[in-house]
Amino acid sequence: MELKGKKVLVVGLGKSGVSAALFLRSRGAQVTVSDMRSAAALAKEIPALLEHGVMVESGGHGLLTFRRQDLIVVSPGVPLDTPVLAQVKAFGLTIIGELELAAQYLKGNILAITGSNGKTTTTALTGEILSSAGIETQVGGNIGVPVVDLIPKSTEKSWSVLEVSSFQLESTELFHPQIAVILNITPDHLDRHGSFENYALAKERIFSAQTASDFLVLNAGNARAAASATRTVARVYWFSLDQSVAQGAWVQDGQVVFRAAANAPIESILPLKEIPLKGAHNVENVLAAVCAARLAGASAESIGHAVQNFRAVEHRLEYVATDNGVEYYNDSKATNVDAAAKAIAAFPGCIHLILGGKDKSSNYADLSDLLRKRVKAVYTIGAAAEKIETQIRGMAPIVHCETLEKAVAAARKAAHPGDVVLLSPACSSFDQFENYEHRGRVFKELVLEHIGAEGAR
Repeated sequence: MELKGKKVLVVGLGKSGVSAALFLRSRGAQVTVSDMRSAAALAKEIPALLEHGVMVESGGHGLLTFRRQDLIVVSPGVPLDTPVLAQVKAFGLTIIGELELAAQYLKGNILAITGSNGKTTTTALTGEILSSAGIETQVGGNIGVPVVDLIPKSTEKSWSVLEVSSFQLESTELFHPQIAVILNITPDHLDRHGSFENYALAKERIFSAQTASDFLVLNAGNARAAASATRTVARVYWFSLDQSVAQGAWVQDGQVVFRAAANAPIESILPLKEIPLKGAHNVENVLAAVCAARLAGASAESIGHAVQNFRAVEHRLEYVATDNGVEYYNDSKATNVDAAAKAIAAFPGCIHLILGGKDKSSNYADLSDLLRKRVKAVYTIGAAAEKIETQIRGMAPIVHCETLEKAVAAARKAAHPGDVVLLSPACSSFDQFENYEHRGRVFKELVLEHIGAEGAR
């Protein structure tokens, strides 16, 4: 794609939007950015953009600004059905996302990972495995580093390991990973996609440009992800907690194993007990990473060693501290019901669970069985509190707390030695926090402020 002299509009000034604007400018494009937020709210971003010759439109989207462009690049946080985007699309303007833009300039191989839950852990682990195996690797995407920022260091031999979301994938056409992974597909972001099937179809765009020489790694234990096997031309590999697979990774006799083909020997990767991450869902994440890394050329031995030395990613069932025999865990990344269910299932019981935030058209009653069996009390926070309380009433005692600070204080007061205080909200964070990272940091600060440095052990 030739960018020099082209008029390009970047819509949305999140992290990837800023990176896209600066990349486009470096390629000689005439760049304008447009954001609904005010100039005051964008005070951190605007100076650097202006310094590089990027024009800024704040406080709303002007239709005339959009119509004057040759190309529009949309940040993941901006829905494609925004009225002004719908209008300019009717005029025949090309609209793509930051992932689609970056993919056209990224050199080397792409290993892309999506799923409703587990993306960040699996992406970080896969990147670490490949690096430790001596494979030239960089990691980015939805995990924190915009994909356009990976372009300068990519080479013909490198692997770019990318976490990709449904928001990123829905605007792709040419994005072509040599290895694609779908960890699971469960209801999420229904407030944006409108239906579960629309959401699932957005996830499946991860393999829409793959060919018969590429690989698609699927979860045999997730029905909707497994159904993708019938809609791809790529070579399908599987991972499973519960059964052996013809080709892929699974658990056998207490070992994580891999088989490259139906008639190939079974390779032992590492004992199940040596996986350092908590919960059955993290065993699935490890299996997916093992399968993907093996297909990318990492040896069985190097994979086992890397997994053994991997530690939980921040905000994903992250151990915070123990105080008076009570353990505190930060699972702020659990922004949907299925993620919260996996976190609850990782503990045998005695859980004080903090739920709530901004609702995403979720059904919290799906947690009922786990709440009855494993949760001592639920502490509700945020805008979704009343909906959650209505849907789970009778499953566990409920304490209406409104804020995270009140919830931590109430849980601390009620918990006894041997109990667990778990932040696993099942909601997005945008009602009270900047993002899930901000929510997780506040939770950790509240815990550690109370017990002091000596209590964090």
